[in-house]
Amino acid sequence: MNCLVFDIETVPDTSLGRQLLNIDESLSDADVAKAMAFKRLQETESEFLPLHQHRIVAISVALRRRDRFQLWSLGSEASDEAELITRFFEGLEKYLPVLVSWNGSGFDLPLLHYRALKHSVASPQYWEIGDENREFRYNNYLGRFHWRHIDLMDVLSGYQPRSRAKLDEVAVMLGFPGKLGMSGDKVWDVYLQGGLKQIRDYCETDVLNTYLIYLRFQHLRGLLDDIALAEEEERVRAQLVDSEADHLREFLAAWQASGD
Repeated sequence: MNCLVFDIETVPDTSLGRQLLNIDESLSDADVAKAMAFKRLQETESEFLPLHQHRIVAISVALRRRDRFQLWSLGSEASDEAELITRFFEGLEKYLPVLVSWNGSGFDLPLLHYRALKHSVASPQYWEIGDENREFRYNNYLGRFHWRHIDLMDVLSGYQPRSRAKLDEVAVMLGFPGKLGMSGDKVWDVYLQGGLKQIRDYCETDVLNTYLIYLRFQHLRGLLDDIALAEEEERVRAQLVDSEADHLREFLAAWQASGD
């Protein structure tokens, strides 16, 4: 079956923030975001915005299909949110992959739900639960304990919030690079500085870490033996060796260094 590992990066939806808080258009996006965070802090003792108040600026994916492994970010730096979401769900409709994420059940997918609703992006197969296709009755993308979407953080923690681990730390534990100088809490500042390419590159390295952990998970489940695991990891290395992208070369160098 096809496998699609994905990750998203978001910024505050300052347009929505202006509407919700009745803020004048003259106020900068940075100040609107501060006002949104302050209101949230008053309500919950956390500045982390509710999911529907995020706007997606990057979606990166890794597709394992037939004998190929591909890694890329959807659209371009000029793509708006609607295009990114449309491309994501079009790929899902086309390939019907096993979706793989880290915290996708708690963040990425619910956020995609809200933003797809905003932009009227339909995806019948994603929302299928067996009414039209019986194959989806006991294995669909929405069921928490089903396998069409594997949230590695959720599964590995035994679905226990207090047992959850960070992607970066699990990746490093397994000998993978983890974060390379960038993290989710820096995305907004980088975005304000015009660093969308840096954000897209960072999103791709998160996908790489997630995919490599997924391979180890498949080995844990007995679905990959030692030889197959080594072959799949080598397939990823070959893709990185062939790449001319600086962030992928950096990832490969860090991966090789961790094995020394």
